[in-house]
Amino acid sequence: MTETVTWLTPESHERLTSELGALIANRPVIAAEINERREEGDLKENGGYHAAREEQGQQEARIRQLQELLNNAKVGVAPTKSGIALPGSVVKVYYDGDESDTETFLIATREEGLGSADLETYSPSSPLGGALIDAKVGDTREYTLPNGKTMKVTLVSAEPYHS
Repeated sequence: MTETVTWLTPESHERLTSELGALIANRPVIAAEINERREEGDLKENGGYHAAREEQGQQEARIRQLQELLNNAKVGVAPTKSGIALPGSVVKVYYDGDESDTETFLIATREEGLGSADLETYSPSSPLGGALIDAKVGDTREYTLPNGKTMKVTLVSAEPYHS
């Protein structure tokens, strides 16, 4: 599996680190719950035991996800300059020369964009996000669509994201 560097603000890094710490601290609680349920008898028909094991599996998966994300994170401050598309920028673009076909979105990871339900988030490592990184207002870039065709995108504006 290739490692992906993830850009995070210090606030997001702190929030994800706290979540990871809480999940790790909860491991003994889940283990005790499993042991308690195991003692209730027949494991084949013990719903509480299976629910506790399922919860343990979900928490362990989230722990692994957070560890990988944090191990490969680049912590930095959000951009302060306008006019250039960077991770942490809210950008407005138009597609294929059609200035009426605009879209506004955040260039960041999904974790970074969690606080903005009304704003779509594109990863800097996605084809669209990657094409826009370091673009200046007025620049037109090309990126490859999933069907193999290319699309032109023009940067209309880029502003620092404020949650």
